[in-house]
Amino acid sequence: MKQDALPLPEQAPARGRADFLVSGCNEAALRYLERWPNWPGRTLVLYGPEGCGKSHLVALWRERSGAAVIAGDALGDRDPLVLAQGGACAVALDDAEHASERALLHLYNCCRECGASLLIVARATPAGSWPIALPDLASRLRAAPSVAIGLPDDALLAAVLVKQFADRQILVAPNVVDFAVRRMERSFAAAAALADRLDRLALAAQGPITLALARIALADQSPSDFGVT
Repeated sequence: MKQDALPLPEQAPARGRADFLVSGCNEAALRYLERWPNWPGRTLVLYGPEGCGKSHLVALWRERSGAAVIAGDALGDRDPLVLAQGGACAVALDDAEHASERALLHLYNCCRECGASLLIVARATPAGSWPIALPDLASRLRAAPSVAIGLPDDALLAAVLVKQFADRQILVAPNVVDFAVRRMERSFAAAAALADRLDRLALAAQGPITLALARIALADQSPSDFGVT
């Protein structure tokens, strides 16, 4: 008789340097962040699509710099001068495209005046991609150094999946990983969700993770399963 699967506790994503898997899609971004505080103009725009690992890089930079991290849609509620002068004089603005343009311009200017570092994180580059109404903000952002993260390639997705299974103390055959990588949503969020789904299916079946289970998990997948809308 099969045993019902018990709810598994949610696992907080590991954000350490050893947990960041480097590949061609993210190596340039990592190396640029590691050059801090030797950034030209002490400003960097980091951009890439949903699920590409921007949050992990922000966490690594925060650990390195002691930066304050603020969401773009919350920037209007904070005093940019206090942010620029606080702690290590470093600020990371996440989802920057959702920030008020005037608040972002004020933050940018305050950071320049205080000598603070500013990491601007977004899904797309401001250079030609953002509909920026304020000319002063547009010129500043488009002149700032920028570095992109791409979606993970096959090798990186496979490594992420293997790590997700290893974190759960599960051994999975390479052919199952290869099968999943060729068919799954191409993001880190998708890898985590798929590993969780397969773990639950294997627990319910009281057996190993097989190609048959991978087919079931992938057939059931939808964008909402991976936090993508």
